[in-house]
Amino acid sequence: MRYAAPTSVAEVVALLGTDPEARVFAGATDLVPQMRAGRPEPGLAVDLKKIDRLMDVSLEVGTWRIGAAAPTGDLTANAALAADLPGLVYAGGLIGSDQIQNRASLGGNLCNASPAADSVPSLVVNDARAVVAGPDGERTVAVLDIPTGPGRTSLAPGEFIVCFEVDRPPARTSDAYLRLIPRTEMDIAVVGAAARITLDGDGNCAGAAIALGAVAPTVVVVPAATEALVGGPITDGVLAAVAAAASETANPIDDKRGTVTYRRQVAGVLAKRAVTEAAGRAGNGGGQ
Repeated sequence: MRYAAPTSVAEVVALLGTDPEARVFAGATDLVPQMRAGRPEPGLAVDLKKIDRLMDVSLEVGTWRIGAAAPTGDLTANAALAADLPGLVYAGGLIGSDQIQNRASLGGNLCNASPAADSVPSLVVNDARAVVAGPDGERTVAVLDIPTGPGRTSLAPGEFIVCFEVDRPPARTSDAYLRLIPRTEMDIAVVGAAARITLDGDGNCAGAAIALGAVAPTVVVVPAATEALVGGPITDGVLAAVAAAASETANPIDDKRGTVTYRRQVAGVLAKRAVTEAAGRAGNGGGQ
C-alpha cells in the first residue's frame, strides 16, 4: 500500500485518477479498523489532513464552512459554532473517545455510511450541503443524498468531500440530537434522533425538521412530524403526534442491540425529546 499526503484539492484529484482502488482518509479511525478486520488494503491511501481547506472551520457571510477532515474535537472547542449549531456539535462530540475525536471528522462519519452515524441526522435537519470534488470539478450535494445504503455513497469514482456548508440558523431557531446506546459511552446508537425548531414571536412553531438514524439503511426524515408541529404551539398532543410519526417512519432491523418493536418505540420517544430540547433552546434566543 502506498501513502500520499497532498496539500491541495487538485493534488488529491490527480492522485485518485492514478489508482481506481485508491481511498482517501481524514483520521483513519474507520479505515484502519476495517483493514485489521480483514478488508483489502487500498493500493493507495491518500491523507487529507495536510490540506488547509479540508481542515478549516470558519464563518463566511452567514454560512459555516466545516472542513470534511476537521477533527470533531475542533468543533466541540469552537464556541461560536456550538452557539449556532449546538445539536450538530454535540453529535460530533459523540464520535468515539476524546483520543478518537482528535482524528475523527464529519466527512469520515458521513462517508463511512453507517446507518447509525451520529452526526448525519444533525447535518440533515440543518440542511447541510457537501462540497464534492472530483475529476469533473466541484459540485454541491445535500448531505441527505450522500449515503445510499450501509457502506455505500453516491460519490462517483475519484470524488471526495471537501467541506460542509451550513447556513447560520435564523432567529429563534435551534437544534438538538439525542441517541440511545447500550453503554454510557463510546457505543453505536440503537436509535438517534435530531430536530431543528424555529419559533415565531408568539412561541408557535414556524419551522421544523426531524431526522432519525439507525432505524433504516440511511438517515430518514419525518415529514409527518413536521406537519404536526408547524403552525401552532408545541403542546403535549403535538409531541405525541411527533412520536407516533417517528415510530411509523422508522424501518429498523432486529439485531443484538434492539428489536424492531423496541427501536420503533425508542424512535418516537427520542424524536419527542429532541423536539422539546430544540424548542427550549430556540425559545431562549437560539439562532442569530
